[in-house]
Amino acid sequence: MYGDKQIADIERAMVAIRWRQSRRVLARTQGASGPEFDVLDVIEGAGGAHVTVSTVAEALSVDQPRASRLVAAAVTVGLVRREADQADGRRAWLVLTSSGAAALEQAHRARRTAFAAATEDWTEAERTEFARLLTRFVDAMPQMPPMSK
Repeated sequence: MYGDKQIADIERAMVAIRWRQSRRVLARTQGASGPEFDVLDVIEGAGGAHVTVSTVAEALSVDQPRASRLVAAAVTVGLVRREADQADGRRAWLVLTSSGAAALEQAHRARRTAFAAATEDWTEAERTEFARLLTRFVDAMPQMPPMSK
């Protein structure tokens, strides 16, 4: 296959980014346990669509009981609240609280600070080109199926 070394280098870099910038890692640096922060990722990623425990389970590739525990932890620490679905009383929507929104913003700030530090000696043109290429890469990357547990 062409560029095997470059593809392996890209894979290693992407894994390193994922681990260094995950909300779970950021949460630990801020004194939180972390797993409940995964629920914030799902809610934010839904872009305004209604999110349920089932949505969390599917998005995180976990079973329903695990998703329920993650949601319960996020509710307990005040990051998320449940709102009754007016059309179906058996269902509850998951909504960010002001603390959850603040935690998301803090995670964004921490990541941006890290990215700024990593590129501080780059020229504006280099940052622009990197942003363009990385965005192109992410847009072209196929959605990967969940890894089996």
